[in-house]
Amino acid sequence: MAATRTTIKGVMLDISGTLHVNYTPTPNAVAALAKLRASGIKIRFVTNSTRITDDRLYSKLDDMGFKLDRCEVFSSLSAAKKMIKERNYRPMLLLEDDALEQFAEIDCSEPYNAVVLGLAPSRLDYEHLNRAFQAVLKGADLIGIHRAKYIATSTTQLSLGPGPFVAALESATDKKAELVGKPARAFYQLALADMELLGEPESVAMIGDDVLADLGGGAEELGLQRFLVRTGKYREGDESKASIALDGTFVSFAATVQALCE
Repeated sequence: MAATRTTIKGVMLDISGTLHVNYTPTPNAVAALAKLRASGIKIRFVTNSTRITDDRLYSKLDDMGFKLDRCEVFSSLSAAKKMIKERNYRPMLLLEDDALEQFAEIDCSEPYNAVVLGLAPSRLDYEHLNRAFQAVLKGADLIGIHRAKYIATSTTQLSLGPGPFVAALESATDKKAELVGKPARAFYQLALADMELLGEPESVAMIGDDVLADLGGGAEELGLQRFLVRTGKYREGDESKASIALDGTFVSFAATVQALCE
């Protein structure tokens, strides 16, 4: 195994941009995941994907050839639903229809006491954002499922993420949004606890294509070993954006696995 700060017992994997871009696996990613699993290292998939339900995400990965258990997937969408239930929110959900299916039993009647915003291109227009703005002004909590600035929609194109829209509502309402998904510390802790490694975060690696949303925040605070891949939304020079030096940067997820398992 390549030199690491301590022996790696668990790995958290970003999905979009790291394992695949749109419907195409990154180079040799399917085989690399199988190799990582064969090594005996515990694996959890931690994703900020909010455009489709967790079940559809699992099916999408399975269709691409990735072998995983449904219980290994930790999504910011599920974390948001858990928060809504625990706090008895009646939320205004700024999500795509495919993602809204996961919230079918949630009471979303007005008056709203929370605005929950994810990646929802069809709903992040003036009309919806203005309604969200008015709800927050009346006292609703502002919840960002995540706040990535941009996402990779193909191997050659980046598109706006939900982050700029969360920031716009924060600016207009003078209210700080609470973050649910990566890089919130509590989100990583859910996966750490499930791996039974909550007390050993330094023995867990986080692999992702976003130096801030995957490898910043809670990943830094907890002391995870952090590896950046040059696929997905990666842009030249992203390494320098890390406030704490990364443990490694690799051309792809497969190259990272090769280094960790050699």
